Amino acid sequence: MEPFNDIEIPSCALRLSSATSSSGSILPAHKIASSPPQVTEPSAQMNPQDGQKPPPKERKRPFNIASAILSTGLRMDIPTPSTPRVASQLLSSRDPLSLPLTTANLRQLAAKSGPIFWLQDRMEEVLMWRKGWKVTVPWMAGYAFLCYFPRLVLLIPHAILLTILLSAHSSLRPSPSNQVDAPSSAIADQQPEGSSVWYSNLQAVQNVMGAASDAHDFIVTFVPYLTYSTPYTYTILTATIISMVMLLPIIYILPLRPTFLILGLTPFALTHPTSQRILPALLSPFRKRIITALIQFTDDDRLSDHHWKNGTSLSEVELWENELWSKAALKDNERKAWTRGRGGWSGSDAHGSLEGGEVSSTLTFTLPPGWAFVETEDWRTDLEATWIDVDSDHDGWIYTNDAWLDPHIEPFEEWKAKGATRRRRWTRRIYSNTCLNS
Repeated sequence: MEPFNDIEIPSCALRLSSATSSSGSILPAHKIASSPPQVTEPSAQMNPQDGQKPPPKERKRPFNIASAILSTGLRMDIPTPSTPRVASQLLSSRDPLSLPLTTANLRQLAAKSGPIFWLQDRMEEVLMWRKGWKVTVPWMAGYAFLCYFPRLVLLIPHAILLTILLSAHSSLRPSPSNQVDAPSSAIADQQPEGSSVWYSNLQAVQNVMGAASDAHDFIVTFVPYLTYSTPYTYTILTATIISMVMLLPIIYILPLRPTFLILGLTPFALTHPTSQRILPALLSPFRKRIITALIQFTDDDRLSDHHWKNGTSLSEVELWENELWSKAALKDNERKAWTRGRGGWSGSDAHGSLEGGEVSSTLTFTLPPGWAFVETEDWRTDLEATWIDVDSDHDGWIYTNDAWLDPHIEPFEEWKAKGATRRRRWTRRIYSNTCLNS
């Protein structure tokens, strides 16, 4: 190969020489094979332990029933939100709505949420006495100690950190080696997708979502009383102002340490197994009366204006549910499963019922002209069994023998051999006015 005469070679450059060729020859550089660069996702982060990026994710995953459910169950059109969040600095609007991203985040949540639910389970065990008094009482003693020395609350973060560091120290582990590596914890490890622990975390996520939905539905029932949607809002406002004014002078003489001590230990006292056995027995005589009063209060609050206008009269109709252990067991010559009369037969011999109504096999209840059911209510059980002098069970049932006689709160053993019967009353309010009559 001829040298390059028309190119000026820098003085720092070196010629590539070969042992088989002359000293003046120039050899071409060796070619080095290289794989194409791996395209990393924007969300990839550095690993704090080794300072390197995590390995790229595999394109193909083995078939997993959870992945299939999450993937196929979320195939839907995404509507544009009516009130989108425009503040990009908020965590709730950081990423756009994406079903693949939702699926991936749910998988990661199920794999990495183990410590959260582990802490939730431990707190529930302490509060509900699941591990006995040897676990709950020390926590109660610690809370009482903090109530009388409240400045020690500032040391709680240090105590938590020291507990974690000491429990993870190498000298306290059964392994004989004293390596400097970070200790491995079963709680902190990410669980592989499809494992039993992963499914357990997914079950916990499901139950927490259901509990949050139930809590929302429970709270929503009280929202109308706070938004002036009912006439009771002004009563609540007046009671709140009066109670606040009365509480202002008491604040300065109220001992805070015993107050917080009592408030903090009361939940432990209520959740104790002994309290769980005694309290229902003590509240049992008042349970049905309280439930009935709450239902009546709710129904009265839901009445519309035309139910209270002049010329409108409210009344009550009743149905009787009859069972010989089950409605399917009633014979042809027995009373029907649903009857209008108090004696268990069709007719209108019940007090307060209107004449002319009957109950069909499809529970169609007919009313005389000019009467209609209150639209905001439904049939409700007479839990107190006000139609008889015998107390009923917690569902309003009155038990009798096979001849529908000798009523009691519960069936006798000899009745179960021959056949026992039971019945209870259902009521619903109706109204009548001039508009309906015309």
